[in-house]
Amino acid sequence: MNNKLVTFTAGVLLSLTSVAQADDSLRFGVDVPTAPMEYRLPNGELTGFDIDLGNALCESLGLECEWIVQGWSGIIPALLARKYDAIMSSMTINDSRRETVLFSAPYIKPYSAWFGESDSELDEIDSDGLKGKTIGVQRGTLQDNYVTDTFSDVAAINRYSTTSDMIMDMQSDRVDLIFLDHPAGVAALLDDGNGEYRIIGELINEPEKYFGEGFGIAFRKRDQALVEKFNKALAELKEDGTYDEIYTKYFPEGDAS
Repeated sequence: MNNKLVTFTAGVLLSLTSVAQADDSLRFGVDVPTAPMEYRLPNGELTGFDIDLGNALCESLGLECEWIVQGWSGIIPALLARKYDAIMSSMTINDSRRETVLFSAPYIKPYSAWFGESDSELDEIDSDGLKGKTIGVQRGTLQDNYVTDTFSDVAAINRYSTTSDMIMDMQSDRVDLIFLDHPAGVAALLDDGNGEYRIIGELINEPEKYFGEGFGIAFRKRDQALVEKFNKALAELKEDGTYDEIYTKYFPEGDAS
């Protein structure tokens, strides 16, 4: 057989095999650690609400899940560059992101919360109380946008690439308080029971301008059919009790939505 024909045929078969593999698997981009949503166990295994729910969705759709760790600041660009097929990483649905990606239906709407030392003199969060304080937020998050627009004229804002870096600075007294997803803050600062930190003020998930409609799975805009499949699978998991089982595992007191 002509060598060029052999090469061409092999190339076509390889391409078809790749397509078939792609049809049977889905790669999720995820930023870690943000317990209890997505984090690593001591053995390095990924776990968390997003991970378990994502795996359940893939199983429902007959897909094999692969999780690719990506820093938050580059998580949407990497999706657009086809490093993975979707983002499931506590991403808030909002109009700004809708300009770039296509979202699934919301799968959870968590609160955000202010955390400070237990002996902090602050009991409420307002411009007068935050005057001269240093606030920690994760860069590029909805909490960053809210704090920047609301308090940057009275407080210094330290921005961090990861939640863990922000919490380390909190523990080292480099910031007076931090603002982040309520479940993540509880897991990092309160669950150890040592009483060093507390929630300050009320839990917040409004206005929608900043806090969006909840967390959604982000896809490339061309993948409308895939979004519809995941929306249907999510509805089925809620109907058959799988969603509630996963939710209760990570939020036994129902404090995430």
